[in-house]
Amino acid sequence: MNDMQMIKEIEKIKKEKNIKIFAHNYQNLEVQRVADYLGDSFYLSKLAGEVDCDEIIFCGVRFMAETAKIMCSDKKVVLPVEDAECPMAHMVKPQEVLAFKKEHPEFKVVSYVNTTTELKAVSDVCVTSSIAEIVINNMDAQNILFIPDMNLADYVSKRVKGKNIISWNGYCPVHDKVRKDEIFAMRKEYSGYEVLVHPECRREVLQEADFVGSTSAIINYAKNSAAPGFIIGTETGVLHTLKAENPKKEYELLSPSLICYNMKKTTLRDVYNAVTGKGGLVIELDKELAENAKRSLDEMVRLACN
Repeated sequence: MNDMQMIKEIEKIKKEKNIKIFAHNYQNLEVQRVADYLGDSFYLSKLAGEVDCDEIIFCGVRFMAETAKIMCSDKKVVLPVEDAECPMAHMVKPQEVLAFKKEHPEFKVVSYVNTTTELKAVSDVCVTSSIAEIVINNMDAQNILFIPDMNLADYVSKRVKGKNIISWNGYCPVHDKVRKDEIFAMRKEYSGYEVLVHPECRREVLQEADFVGSTSAIINYAKNSAAPGFIIGTETGVLHTLKAENPKKEYELLSPSLICYNMKKTTLRDVYNAVTGKGGLVIELDKELAENAKRSLDEMVRLACN
């Protein structure tokens, strides 16, 4: 079966089974093209609890599919590739967080959505990169432990006043590899281009950028900027959306290291197998664990919309 035949079958079976396909911005282009919904973590997390369907095929990494399941426990959620994992999600253990909370009861725990369900369950609130600043500003707490991304925590701490924010030593292996020297080299080659980077990058990189934001914020900024071109400092999958929405502008990837191989594991064949029931991991979560995790996600939505 070739790609066109698979796409036709996917579309046919989606209608028959009332399936919706979610895809993160970092997915392969062939996967993005068959998605019903394409976006960043906050958009897809919130949407999971709102969309009318019986089943969600979540093209991303495991914590994303688990988050969708938490937000819509009545729906079947399938991750097309079982071993599509986010390394950062496992850089802190629940027992470490519980030990910290016991020793420092005055701290509230803010967990990046890039965490396991077990970590969300012991957190006070979750955040995504697009709403971290808003949520923390709206929290009724002065002392905050931010887990696990130290780079995002550092970025937010510089923008939120009156809060004592400390972080874990976690990081995104993809974004953390980027260095400021790469910005200098790209600016020389692409004069007049603006540098747009994700806050998971190191401080030295953020300080040299023209704009810092989540994937959705980067897409929106590029759409509204008068610059002729952009140097993009986030995962390469975002280039597909940027080029589709703004074809008259030019885009260059800031660093060749900006490829998340876990995100790229999902292929069109994997989506086809998941839709037809021949493959993928059906997400199953302990009920009590999921309910505890949902409280932190509900609090995220509440504070973000406050």
